[in-house]
Amino acid sequence: MITETNEARANDRACAYRVLRYTPNLVRDEWVNIGVLVFDPQTGERRLRLIEEPEEYARVRRLHPQADEELLRALRDDLENRFAGAAELFPSNGQETDQAPGAGNGQAAWLHLLGKWDDTLSNALQLAPQKGVYAGDLDAETERLYADHVAPARSATRVGAPGSRGVIRSYCAQVLKQAHLWERMQKGVRAEEFTFPGDPMRLDYGYRRNGTRGFVQALSVSRAPADAKLLAYTVDRIRDKVKSSEFTAVTDVALLAENERHRFVRETLRDAGVEAVAMEGFAVWTAKLRPLI
Repeated sequence: MITETNEARANDRACAYRVLRYTPNLVRDEWVNIGVLVFDPQTGERRLRLIEEPEEYARVRRLHPQADEELLRALRDDLENRFAGAAELFPSNGQETDQAPGAGNGQAAWLHLLGKWDDTLSNALQLAPQKGVYAGDLDAETERLYADHVAPARSATRVGAPGSRGVIRSYCAQVLKQAHLWERMQKGVRAEEFTFPGDPMRLDYGYRRNGTRGFVQALSVSRAPADAKLLAYTVDRIRDKVKSSEFTAVTDVALLAENERHRFVRETLRDAGVEAVAMEGFAVWTAKLRPLI
């Protein structure tokens, strides 16, 4: 057992993380954790996870009734855009930075930007001090840290309750990695590419096969069945721009005919041309997709 543990640690890499805090009133110095950024300082590889569930926004409103929800919903895109533009702000002229030896210019540049975040972020947004962590899988570690530092705490009576979108997405990531499809999938596809500027929605995964664009979205039927209507609307807008496209919704539970909520979700997805796949059947669905992309 000790040998296995040591071998696992030897395969891990030294990473770092910073918790994002929302502090709407600097005078009172009352903040709430709203996200986590995990990254490898050597390669520049990063993962960013921010609140997105209705109950997570509700928690922020309970703690800060005057919270700027519009700002919070736009935050992920704003930060990703800053990361993407970091190479222009901090050109390395082909030289590697001390923070990220061996990393490409774009990777080193965003780390340089991170070092200046405390001066460039809004006063309402702050970064907790950087901490280190060993991680073998950056995605799994991000989910763990998010659960520890950001996600609303679950009472003992909720253990085993159907999962949130984050839980579904985490499971999908595990299945895609085991099927060796992870690197072929596009992550976090912005809906505004197909709808209108400012649309905060993201589709969890995208792929291409034989000229067809495919999209996969996690859908929590137990917690947010109304998201099916939002997905159906987005699907219609995508089809207006991408004629050859296909859509899959991965649900936390199998859709039962005798359950009214399930029927609502099933019929909404069916009318929009979205295939519903329960988590328990996602591995089989992935196995069928693998030889096609």
